Amino acid sequence: MGIHTVEKIGGTSMTEFGTVLANIILGDRKCSELYNRIFVVSAYGGITNLLLENKKTGEPGVFLKFKKNDPKWKQALNDVSDKMKEINTGFENLGLDIAIANTYIDERIEGVRNCLLNLRQLCSYGHFQLQEYMPVIREMLSAIGEAHSAFNTTNILKNRNVNAVFIDLSGWKEEQNLPFDEKIRSEFEGLDVIATLPIVTGYTKCEEGIMSTYDRGYTEITFSKIATISKAKEGIIHKEFHLSTGDPQIVGADNVKVIGRTNFDVADQLADLGMEAIHPKASKSMERNHIPIRIKNAFEPDHAGTLISSNNYKSTDLRVEMVTGCKNLVGIEICDPDMVGQSGYDYDVLAVFKKYNISYIAKNTNANTITHYIRKNVKDYSEFLIELRQTFSSADIRVLDVAIVCAIGSNMKFPGFLAKAANALSYAEINILALDQCMRQVNMQFIVDEKDFENAIRALHKGLVENV
Repeated sequence: MGIHTVEKIGGTSMTEFGTVLANIILGDRKCSELYNRIFVVSAYGGITNLLLENKKTGEPGVFLKFKKNDPKWKQALNDVSDKMKEINTGFENLGLDIAIANTYIDERIEGVRNCLLNLRQLCSYGHFQLQEYMPVIREMLSAIGEAHSAFNTTNILKNRNVNAVFIDLSGWKEEQNLPFDEKIRSEFEGLDVIATLPIVTGYTKCEEGIMSTYDRGYTEITFSKIATISKAKEGIIHKEFHLSTGDPQIVGADNVKVIGRTNFDVADQLADLGMEAIHPKASKSMERNHIPIRIKNAFEPDHAGTLISSNNYKSTDLRVEMVTGCKNLVGIEICDPDMVGQSGYDYDVLAVFKKYNISYIAKNTNANTITHYIRKNVKDYSEFLIELRQTFSSADIRVLDVAIVCAIGSNMKFPGFLAKAANALSYAEINILALDQCMRQVNMQFIVDEKDFENAIRALHKGLVENV
């Protein structure tokens, strides 16, 4: 294992780059203390939304407008350029060379614009189908954001006499398209992290297509790949918040505690619920290579944060490490008297799920009923339900709006825990529609009515974390 760390800085934190510079990259470090670190940076907050689409609202950015043949894509690209230059202006006092940084933006933006115009003209001949190029276009547009932030970071550090080096994995104008692993190895070959500070784009151009494989979680995949290939001693993710026992916006900032230590099993449970601790594909690679991950708050640099390590780790205390959950779910209940004793009934149900590429978060069964809990916004949801009802025409199929609230921890195997959790919900007058727990007892899930989600989170956190 190496002596260096690989550290990823998220987009929201990057937008507050003055704080990042003071708290994370420089701090009180002198000379050699600045090195033995590799930084993987995200695009500044909101930039990828403008380039692709808004992750939460779906509002179209350059990519979606171009895909829909909306002529406003050109203005949308201008808006991206203006926003990037506005960000640059805000960093002049940190040492950014504005003229050089703006020229860099112009080169990328105009290069992409010309490429899209030429591609549109090429496809007008009929032998070339624009739809076939959309995944590549999405990759190319996405790369601009990380290239911008990494270039700026390197420029600022060099102007402060730090031996920073810009590692551009975006493959701009590179004809060769290497496999992911080979791309990372080729860029880092011969690089001396003892005396240099690599600033790396979170986007990587590779043969596999990082966007088509991982979509917008690609920055953490790049982070993980660099950590495993370089044999880092630790991976660090800097966020704008701590990994805490609950969402401070729901249960109150004064009521949450920093988790401090947990394992990859717990991280998997969080990822399955959509929690942004770390991308599950990223954590798997680091887990297999025995590289721990530390989640730190960018605005509290002296705090050790939360260390995620081997599944051999178990909390020394019986405790719940996090109360969380997800809403905007539906429970799809299939009740069929013919199910009793029938081998493979669930297999046939899941064949329809597989056909529509739908995964479930939780599942309950009894003699004649199977209920799967899935997200509402899955693609082709209506068509999926129609086929499910046609395939199981003798079944009574109900669809209910629900939420899941969970108690998660590495050491929760103690008698009375289920009763304590159920009582906490009962005291809050919340009806438990269903519950789910595996024998390993790392995640107890309660299914409740969607309207009860936040009250259920507060009740569980109070009963299992605050009043312990």
